[in-house]
Amino acid sequence: MSERIAAAVRKEPRRYGVGFAVGLAAVIAAVLVLVSGLATASGAARKAARTNRAGGHAAVLSQAQINANVNRLINQMTVAEKFGQLEQAGPNGPNGTPGDLITLAKNGQIGSVLDLVGVDQINQVQQAALQSRLHIPLIFGLDVIHGYRTMFPVPLGEASSWDPRQVARDESVSADEAAADGIKWTFNPMVDISRDPRWGRVVEGAGEDPFLGSAIAAAKVRGYQGNDFSAPNKVAATIKHFGAYGAPVAGREYNTVDMSTQQLFNDYLPPYKAAVDAGAATVMASFNSLNGVPNTANPYLLRTILRDEWGFNGATISDYQAVQELEVFGYANGPAEAARLALTAGINIEMAVAIGQQPNQPLFSTYEAYGPQLLAQGKITMAQLNEAVRHVLTLKYLAGMFSDPYQGSDARVASEELTPANIAVARKTADESMVLLNNNNHALPLSPSVGKVAVVGPLADDALDQLGPDVPIGYSTKPADLAPGGADKVITVRQGIQNVVGQGNVNYAPGCTTFTVADPCNETSGFGDAVTAAQNSDVTVVVVGEPAGYSGEASSRSMLDLPGQQAALVQQIAATGKPYVVVLMNGRPLTLGWVADNAPALLEAWYPGTTGGDAVADVLFGKFNPSGKLPMSFPRNVRQIPISYNELPTGRPFDPNNKYTPKYLDVPNTPQYPFGYGLSYTTFSISAPTIVGSPSRSGAFLVRATVTNTGSKAG
Repeated sequence: MSERIAAAVRKEPRRYGVGFAVGLAAVIAAVLVLVSGLATASGAARKAARTNRAGGHAAVLSQAQINANVNRLINQMTVAEKFGQLEQAGPNGPNGTPGDLITLAKNGQIGSVLDLVGVDQINQVQQAALQSRLHIPLIFGLDVIHGYRTMFPVPLGEASSWDPRQVARDESVSADEAAADGIKWTFNPMVDISRDPRWGRVVEGAGEDPFLGSAIAAAKVRGYQGNDFSAPNKVAATIKHFGAYGAPVAGREYNTVDMSTQQLFNDYLPPYKAAVDAGAATVMASFNSLNGVPNTANPYLLRTILRDEWGFNGATISDYQAVQELEVFGYANGPAEAARLALTAGINIEMAVAIGQQPNQPLFSTYEAYGPQLLAQGKITMAQLNEAVRHVLTLKYLAGMFSDPYQGSDARVASEELTPANIAVARKTADESMVLLNNNNHALPLSPSVGKVAVVGPLADDALDQLGPDVPIGYSTKPADLAPGGADKVITVRQGIQNVVGQGNVNYAPGCTTFTVADPCNETSGFGDAVTAAQNSDVTVVVVGEPAGYSGEASSRSMLDLPGQQAALVQQIAATGKPYVVVLMNGRPLTLGWVADNAPALLEAWYPGTTGGDAVADVLFGKFNPSGKLPMSFPRNVRQIPISYNELPTGRPFDPNNKYTPKYLDVPNTPQYPFGYGLSYTTFSISAPTIVGSPSRSGAFLVRATVTNTGSKAG
């Protein structure tokens, strides 16, 4: 499709649906904040100068110098060494040990490493790479999704803050902590738009809206990379999963995506484009096929859109073993053709399980195994190979790996991870991520002198689940480290409430005897203790939700109710007649049914991270006025899915009094809680919006409104 046609598709048609007005008054102020945060940094991969720290002195390394150095290396490399730079391997595949990585690094058979953590191990493998013939350093990557040691709210929670500046601070902390341990490349941000909460990876994104998603995507890139990701406290960012990975059929992970061009350009591509404009260093292709073409071998996405139309000049990478999966798709006739299709489509780096074919091991690297043969047969060209190698080597120069290959150290780990300053950033984000869904008759805030507080529910004192999915490999999950006062410094809801009212004023009972993915509160024998705790208290805080394993990759759900018997637990607490409030910890919108209709107060906390318990207490007891807004609609039931506020208009707008308009017979059209929804402890008035400047179809303009706090509480 030509750029002219693509531009037309991006602009038309305009979206003015009934749902557009839902929650508008609640989000205008947040939109004004977002507009101010949308200014993008210049492309990091195209910056004209970089810092060379060789000898301890800062020196300017121009882009021309980087290009010259890269060309010099390419001219010196053998074909095998070139394909080695295109391979990424980890310590946990069939080869199994860091010792294998050392051998591969010495032989120049790999260019990058994933999932190796611990600065001592990383430096050992780096030392081996520097002993290779051309002394080319490795770059080490990891999924740093919502923290490295200091854990922030999950990305869907971060997006609920509607605060790109704070999100950028989160990623800046994450980058510093990861880089201190030798990680210079994160496989994040995930910027996939999704309107289907059955899909488990909605937890990693910013929800249903391309505008909010674009603002958050750009902020994350700026936070990870800063102005120069060769800096010792910055890392290269990866845009994933390109593209439209968030729209799998039926919400099932890895499933195919079938989408109109209009929807692709209007709704799903904007966050990727925003991240490219913010200077993201790398892009990861997604597992899925898009309209019949696997994205790992999709030149329309990887070349026409990404490079030709958007001007991306960084490196691209496959997802885990995705090149070889082209054969399983039925798209490639064998692994050799898979390698050819991926490389010529534009995949520079193959993320592989293992380097080299092993007996009885079906997974291996296709570039290294078949690339030289394809080159000799003329099925790929030396120019195509050199192009891919050039992007990889340039990434390493931009990350500072040539000037300082040992950027992490034990001293940095000790001084830069889980610091009081980092924890303070995490608490601020956790505060801002809380969304107040119900507050009937001003049930909240509670008074710190309320008396006895029962804290019940399976997530009330569960440090590990509170962190959510995507805890980095290498993060300590030992019980001693997760315990109160442990090395991980996690504050649970039970501990956070104790910090306010005192330990002696808290009656705790989990209610559920087990809470795992396999058994998420199916046993009710512990409910009696929870009811007793409520009866002996002045107010009860019930903390329910999903086990962390219910969210993330390969965690799709067909039903979105509270798992197990948790709704029954809430009902039994309500039956005591004592005051109660409900706190949710989950990674997706849920169908809450009775709980949504009856809970006097309902607080969405998501998975709030290291400081989550203190943040929940901040909101419950009024220290922080909740300001979060939903980035994704909560359906009434799964049969409303997909659901979003910005559906296209029809010729028959919804009319509840007219049978022949688009509606259900058995449930309202509206969601339980719409996009942009979120209550406060105070009230606001918003003046009529005014337009500054002259609106045009192709230009930007400013919409201004005055927001006035008309209530009695700051907010």
